[in-house]
Amino acid sequence: MVKNTPIPANYDAILEELKTRVYSARMRAALAANSELVGLYLEIGRKILEQQRWEGWGSGVIGKLADDLRTAFPDMKGFSPRNLSYMRQAAEIFGEHPILQQVAAKLPWGHIMVLINKLKTENERLWYGLQAIEHGWSRAILTMQIESGLHARQTNPLKVNNFKEHLPAPQSDMAYAILKDPYIFDFLSVGEKAQEREIERELIKHITEFLLELGSGFSYVGKQVHLEVAGEDFFLDLLFYHLKLRCYVVIELKVGPFKPEYAGKLNFYCSAVDNELRHEHDNPTIGLILCKNKNRLLAEYALRNITTPLAVSEYALTRAIPEELKTSLPSVEDIERELDMDIQE
Repeated sequence: MVKNTPIPANYDAILEELKTRVYSARMRAALAANSELVGLYLEIGRKILEQQRWEGWGSGVIGKLADDLRTAFPDMKGFSPRNLSYMRQAAEIFGEHPILQQVAAKLPWGHIMVLINKLKTENERLWYGLQAIEHGWSRAILTMQIESGLHARQTNPLKVNNFKEHLPAPQSDMAYAILKDPYIFDFLSVGEKAQEREIERELIKHITEFLLELGSGFSYVGKQVHLEVAGEDFFLDLLFYHLKLRCYVVIELKVGPFKPEYAGKLNFYCSAVDNELRHEHDNPTIGLILCKNKNRLLAEYALRNITTPLAVSEYALTRAIPEELKTSLPSVEDIERELDMDIQE
């Protein structure tokens, strides 16, 4: 390179393009290595399972196999008797289910152990596995989501909303899928008798955990957002924008039971946001009422003749979320570290 050559004007753009390519290549390499590792573990597990069924292999043989594999491959980790037992379990659980095998190939081994340990049914393992892949959950977050009963809350057939009636497909399906009932705000340091503003402050103070509970795609806009309509002032409890739904989401927080008049007020707020904030290419604003408890019939009646897409869900204040859960989106370094941890177990 010629000294003192001026830096080209497009240098920064080229640098960013190359960094993106390096990042993508590292990600593909990490995922490919993971797929190979999981395939190997399942193959070992199938062989152990086969020998146990036909030759009666017991724990003593498994222990010897672990020692011999570690002797033959001293630079490889993951051949402990405990991990060999997990391989056998994985082969037994995933072996007869091709779709589960495809999902497992895209997950780190540690995630697969969580699915084995904490779940009992094929349907739940498939659901959580797909969610972990789609949202890039770390092992700790996958564990937390399982322990919070996310599957039951997000697939709850009694969720109260009018999305299918007033949103076009596939937006209505997506909005329904991300809706939970109840929401778990177990990261808040407030008592059961906390007032609305206190809960709002705590939710924003713990915005990372709040966004994690709301689900991927939510972007925080503000709290007590001011709107002026016909010379009068109105304040929205919480305002978000959903990147996948391409719309604003107004959340009204209520510390008591649901009341029918809450739906009318939220309908007004959503109309105001549509008129004052919504851009040309945005979809209609969605409203969500979060209350301590609700009578389902009252909530359904309250939404029946409202054409604005609204939903009513409960929230619960329970245990604290572990401090280490700082983000739901792992970096390449996080994935590589996770894979390295899996190999060493």
